[in-house]
Amino acid sequence: QVQLVESGGGLVQAGGSLTLSCAPSGSIFRANSMRWYRQAPGKQRELVASITRGGSTNYADYVKGRFRISRDNVKNTVYLQMNSLKFEDTAVYFCNADLSLRGLGYDAYWGQGTQVTVSS
Repeated sequence: QVQLVESGGGLVQAGGSLTLSCAPSGSIFRANSMRWYRQAPGKQRELVASITRGGSTNYADYVKGRFRISRDNVKNTVYLQMNSLKFEDTAVYFCNADLSLRGLGYDAYWGQGTQVTVSS
């Protein structure tokens, strides 16, 4: 069973940077759109950024200018570079992607989440 595996979370001081990465745990045919969500304690999961296979990106207003989403289509990996981190960026960050395992269509997959904690 293919899963998305995130890495790169951790504890960082306000103003610092972290880079998250996410990749499938096994071989797939192709990844289409890939996204990062986050969920803070007591809050709903929210979309942070998305990127199409062609590289078009969208960002939530609260991360524009601070976060950058990118991808490697050969490795089917998506990255989230987070700069100028704020206390309110503290959350569990989840990777989500539309994956085609055998070239027969796409299904949505989620990662298990990685904790990002920003100390003030």
